[in-house]
Amino acid sequence: MVETYLRQSALAPLGLNAKEPHSGAGVRMGERAFYGMIGLRGDMGDEAFSGAVKKVLGFSLPVIANTATGKGNKSALWMGPDEWMIVTAPGGAEKILTSLEDNLANQHVAAFDVSDSRIIIELSGKNAREVLMKGCGIDFHPRVFGPGQCVQSTLALAHVMIHQTARHKSTGAPTYHVYVHRSFAEYLWAWLEDAGNEYGISVITN
Repeated sequence: MVETYLRQSALAPLGLNAKEPHSGAGVRMGERAFYGMIGLRGDMGDEAFSGAVKKVLGFSLPVIANTATGKGNKSALWMGPDEWMIVTAPGGAEKILTSLEDNLANQHVAAFDVSDSRIIIELSGKNAREVLMKGCGIDFHPRVFGPGQCVQSTLALAHVMIHQTARHKSTGAPTYHVYVHRSFAEYLWAWLEDAGNEYGISVITN
């Protein structure tokens, strides 16, 4: 893992903080920089494994395909029948990883820090769904895909994990976290900006 003082956002060269906000934008975009990410593999049928993970996280791992669970500033995304990605606020991965290793000692599992492999682009607003639909074959209709659901797919030919984190109570506008590998970060940001231009884009800087 890169030393904290040397870390730089994959989107830093784009100068996002210098962009003026757009009050009437249909799409809001921003980077959720330096979130912690932990890969975890194990057998949910093993009560020793599932119980230990719940003790560390404070909630159970998702067992239904393409769903997420969470509590506070932590969430767990389903990646496969025996694989999950645990996401934490910046600076939280090391403590959780150490606790997992302690509580899962002598079990046939794997837990590893992948924080620097991906970035998170947050996409929200009344037209966020339409932007995703331009480059991804997944059905994002709210009857099919809503808060607490996630999916691995391709977006504009880049491999991504898309997690819908929220839906605005009054407008129904969704918020998505789009996980993409760092090497595709600038490309995907540029594609999302281009795809959202017709709706107006406001850049989230905090």
